[in-house]
Amino acid sequence: MTQSTTSAFESTIHTTNIWINDLLSDLGWEDPGEGYRALRAVLHVLRDHLQPNEAADLAAQLPMLVRGFHYEGWKPEGRPIAERKKEQFLAHVHKAFNYDPRIHPEAVTRAVFRMLARHITKGEIEDVIGNLPADLRKLW
Repeated sequence: MTQSTTSAFESTIHTTNIWINDLLSDLGWEDPGEGYRALRAVLHVLRDHLQPNEAADLAAQLPMLVRGFHYEGWKPEGRPIAERKKEQFLAHVHKAFNYDPRIHPEAVTRAVFRMLARHITKGEIEDVIGNLPADLRKLW
């Protein structure tokens, strides 16, 4: 493996850890595994509520490692999904935590959105928000 390849991997791991630690701090959590789970869950639900081209535009601004799990299991056909209600969005996030009663999906979603807004360009965040149904925009 070349030095630049190793450097790219080290860089994306470092940046991903910064993002997850930022999220953990916002949520008051300590477990990086749970932070990863929260980021992955919200990104998947968000991705599925966006037009495929907008999901790809968002992915382009994610660290390489985060971009990988953003795309994990993605099927762009039939996207965005027809659900338009905040409660439906949050139910998908909660499902990723096996409906653990200690997890508050709205708090998790809002924390992920705040973290994304700190690390992604304002223009891209505005595009994402503008492409969501009105009820989901309230989560930002």
